Amino acid sequence: MEKLDRKKKIYVAGHRGLVGSAFVRGLKKEGFTQIITRTHGELDLTRQQDVEEFFQEEKPDYVILAAAKVGGIHANNVYPADFIRENLQIQCNVIDSAYRNQVNKLLFLGSSCIYPKMSPQPIKEEYLLSDYLEETNEAYALAKIAGLKMCSYYNRQYGTDYISVMPCNLYGPEDNFSLENSHVLPALMRKFHEAKLSKAPTVTVWGTGTPLREFLHVDDLVRASLFLMDNYQGDEFFNVGYGEEVSIRELAEMVQKAVGYEGELVFDTTKPDGTPRKLTDISRIRAQGWKPEITLEEGILATYEWFCSQAEYRN
Repeated sequence: MEKLDRKKKIYVAGHRGLVGSAFVRGLKKEGFTQIITRTHGELDLTRQQDVEEFFQEEKPDYVILAAAKVGGIHANNVYPADFIRENLQIQCNVIDSAYRNQVNKLLFLGSSCIYPKMSPQPIKEEYLLSDYLEETNEAYALAKIAGLKMCSYYNRQYGTDYISVMPCNLYGPEDNFSLENSHVLPALMRKFHEAKLSKAPTVTVWGTGTPLREFLHVDDLVRASLFLMDNYQGDEFFNVGYGEEVSIRELAEMVQKAVGYEGELVFDTTKPDGTPRKLTDISRIRAQGWKPEITLEEGILATYEWFCSQAEYRN
C-alpha cells in the first residue's frame, strides 16, 4: 500500500487540544505541507450542515478526528449528557462527511476507557463489549465505542479506509491543567507547581493511590497513528499505549520529583478511585512494527518544562 502523500490536504479536527496540537506538530515534522485546521469559532463540529459545507469546500484527502469533549472523573460524573451528546454529534458529522466527500483515509481517536471496568489485564482489543463499563465515564465510553463501530461499519458497507486507535492515558504539551476537570497527571502537575510556589506543607491526591494506570506521551501516539496510516489497511482497531503501568501513588511521586515540591503527599480516601487497573495490551500494533519511545520520566520532565514556559503558569 502507498504511504500518505505529504503534499495532499490533511484536516486535523480538534487541532488546539492535547492530541490535535501534537498531530499538527508531528505532521509538520513529517513534511506535510497542506494541514487544514479550524477553531471552534470557525467551525462547530456538532452542527451537521456546517460540517458538510466545510468538507464540500475544502475537500481534504485525509482526516485526523481528534476533536472530542474530554475530562476527568469529576467532569464525566457531573456532565454525562453533554459528553455523550457532543461526542456522538462530532463523530457522526465528521465521519459521514468524510465518506460523502471521498476522503481517502481517516483516523479516529478513541480511548482505552471503552473497555469493561473489570477487563482481564492487560486489555486486549477483543475484550470490547464483553462486560459492564466503568460507571463514572460510561457516557464518554459509549460515544467512543459508537465512533469505533461507525468507522468499522463504513469500511464494511462503503469500502472506506478508516482506522481507529484506542490510546491509554495521554499527557504532554497543550494538556488541560485545570484543577476542576483535567486528567490525573496534569492535575497533579498543577497542584504540585502551585504548592511549590506557595510553600504549602501538603498536597492532597484523590483516592487511595493504589489504582494502576498506563501513560503515553502524546508524541508517541502521533507516531503510532501516522505509522498505521502509512502502513496499515484493514478493519482492525488498535490499542496504543506504553505497555507498562504505575500506581497513582508512584505517578504522584514522579510528578512531585519533576516539579521539585518538597512537602508531604496526602491521599483523600473519601474520593473515588475509578477503575482499579487499566493496562492495554499493545501486541497488535507491535506486530505491525511500532513501539513507544518516550519513557514516563522523560515525558513528565519535558511536559513540566513546557508547562513552566507558559505565561499563565509562571510566578
